[in-house]
Amino acid sequence: MRNRRIESARWSGALLCLALVSLLSGCATTPPLSDQTRSSLPERKQIEAVPFHAQRDFQCGPATLAMLLGHEGKSIRVDELIPQVFLPGREGSVQPEMLATVRRHGLIPYVIPGRLDAVLREVAAGRPVGVLQNLSLAWWPMWHYAVVIGYDLDDERLLLHSGETPRMEVSMARFDATWARSDRWAFVALPPGDLPATPVGRETAAAISAFESVQGAEAALPAWRALAERKPDLALAQFGLGNALAAGEARREAARAFRRAVEADPDFAAAWLNLGLIQRSLGRTEQAREALRQAASISGPLQERAQEQLEAADQAR
Repeated sequence: MRNRRIESARWSGALLCLALVSLLSGCATTPPLSDQTRSSLPERKQIEAVPFHAQRDFQCGPATLAMLLGHEGKSIRVDELIPQVFLPGREGSVQPEMLATVRRHGLIPYVIPGRLDAVLREVAAGRPVGVLQNLSLAWWPMWHYAVVIGYDLDDERLLLHSGETPRMEVSMARFDATWARSDRWAFVALPPGDLPATPVGRETAAAISAFESVQGAEAALPAWRALAERKPDLALAQFGLGNALAAGEARREAARAFRRAVEADPDFAAAWLNLGLIQRSLGRTEQAREALRQAASISGPLQERAQEQLEAADQAR
């Protein structure tokens, strides 16, 4: 009787596993890729220079970071990253710690749009992509980080460094099913001056600003220059560039950046204020007063400070 119960339990477990596999894969379909995406990308791509680090128990986060950092020439062992990113209470790593660790090692993490075409564009540009997947179900999550290092559009397959398997092939449909359960979270880790291949904007500026708060204005300056050049009408890009230039005493160039910022957004009080202060430091009294007047006319938390600086400028005339 006991043997029959054990055999029955084994069969039940096998059937449960089969049911789980069916749930995980039965409804997976390849996300649609636009004709423009297919025509603008190489048919296939593999990034050869991404080192592989096998994942140990719950260490896929540190292993993923070691691979991304290693691709950019920052050789670091997984064991060194574990205390920086691993949360024992959660038996894994969470996204903020992953991004913060990238910044501490001198790279800028950019979270990219949660679309398969965005992942493909980064890989086509030679940038491996860190992704978060749920390899189980929403109500029974099995979180897992991996690195996308290649794709084949014709076969609709991706190539991943994942777990203990380098260059693991997976269908785009299967990948997307597991990626969707993490809200399709993905990021690239780039040196300052390199920007994502996907569209840039306010989120890009926020990523550079977060990096600057850790590494300083001098380290962030190439990133601000690149963003301002690629997106000249983005006021935040010009503002960030102006601040980084001012910190490095490049005041004339900083004034030009702040001027471009207020031209892009005439209601940008902080840019007007900084423009006024930098113009005053250059001895351009009338230009400084005009910028400070503009800042003082905009309601908000900086209005009182702008008014005080304007009064100080008037008294110094």
